[in-house]
Amino acid sequence: MASTSVRNRRGPQPLVVESISEQLYAILCARITSGEYAPGSRLDPGAIATEFGVSRTPVRDTLVRLEHDRLVETRPRSGTFVTRPSRQDVHEVCQLRKGLEWLATGVAAAAMPLKQIADLREEAVAALAAAERGDYEPFFASDTRIHGEIIASTGNSRLISARDSVEPFVYWLRVLGATGPHRLAGSTERHLEILDAMAARNVPAAQEAAAVHLAEVEEWTLADMDSHSIVT
Repeated sequence: MASTSVRNRRGPQPLVVESISEQLYAILCARITSGEYAPGSRLDPGAIATEFGVSRTPVRDTLVRLEHDRLVETRPRSGTFVTRPSRQDVHEVCQLRKGLEWLATGVAAAAMPLKQIADLREEAVAALAAAERGDYEPFFASDTRIHGEIIASTGNSRLISARDSVEPFVYWLRVLGATGPHRLAGSTERHLEILDAMAARNVPAAQEAAAVHLAEVEEWTLADMDSHSIVT
C-alpha cells in the first residue's frame, strides 16, 4: 500500500495516504483543544501543508471538518481562524448535551450492569480525592468515562455520533477554563447522584440528576466566561 510521511512539531510521523485527512484532523483538533492554537489565531493552510509535506487538498478538507465542529471559522477575504467560544456556543452545546444525555441516562439506568456502575462510582470518588490534592487529570478522565459510557450504553449509533460531534468543544472549554475545586466537587456530587440512581434502577431520578448536572455545567461555564477565567 502506498504511503507518505508528514511531519508535525514533535518529529516525523508516517501517515498512510488514505488517512491523511483523518490524521491531520486529529493533530489540528488536538492543537486547538489543548490551547496550542489560541482562540482567534489565524491558521495558514499553506504553512500547514508545508509543515506536514502534503498538498493543500487534505488541509482544506480538514479545515472544512473543523469548521463543521465550530472549532474554526472562515472569514471572507481574511482567512481561517480558531473560533473564540461565545456564550451562545456554550448554551447550544449544553442544550444538545442535556437532550442527548437525558435520554441516554434513562437507558443506562435501566440496562447498564451494576458492576459497571459501581466501577464508575469508585473511579469518581477516587478522582475527587486526587483533585483535592491538586491533581485534576483523574477527574477529567472519570468525567469523560462516565458520560461516554452512559451514551455508549444506548447502542444508538446516531445518538453516539451526535454526542461525539461536540466532545472536542467540551474538552476545549475545560482546557480554556480555570477549573477550581468547587467546580469539581459540584460535578462529582451530581455524578454520584446519577450513578446511585442508576444503581437503584430509578430512571426518573437518574434523568433528573443528569438534567440538573448539565444545567449547572452551563451556569458555571458562563460564570467563568464572565469572570474571564475562560480565556477567549
